[in-house]
Amino acid sequence: MTMLRSRRPVIDELDARLIALFSERPSIGVLGASRELGVARGTVQARLDRLQTKGVIRSFAPTVDPAALGYPVTALCTLEIRQRLGHQAVVDHLTAIPEVLEIHSTTGVGDLIIRIVATDNADLGRVIDDIIDDVHVVRASTSICLVTHLEMRTDALVQAAAGG
Repeated sequence: MTMLRSRRPVIDELDARLIALFSERPSIGVLGASRELGVARGTVQARLDRLQTKGVIRSFAPTVDPAALGYPVTALCTLEIRQRLGHQAVVDHLTAIPEVLEIHSTTGVGDLIIRIVATDNADLGRVIDDIIDDVHVVRASTSICLVTHLEMRTDALVQAAAGG
């Protein structure tokens, strides 16, 4: 017999509605959100503060599209590294490259997976050369993203976390 553990939700239905509203209309503001959701302004502000303190909402910054900035080529690159000194030396090297958008330590064949962008395929070659120009990087395997079928999303996850 399998015991199901009940998970206490981190957010509730109002939090989920608030997150969805700010995701869809980030410039709505606290007063606009309180009117839209039919709750007091203080309630909206307190909830936003709590969600930020808990790290549920990390930022109200704009979402930037690399393609609109002139970087339409996206690739995922798996790196094998010399781990003798750990990951930090490579992470520091990669962080200095503007076209490196994400860095993740992983299990499996590679040690790091990074998301990178470039202006075109020739520029992608330059970016990869910059990436592997580090004594700690042993090998890189790159896959160019042809079509993005689903962007990074959290809306369905927010609903699931709220019990919906």
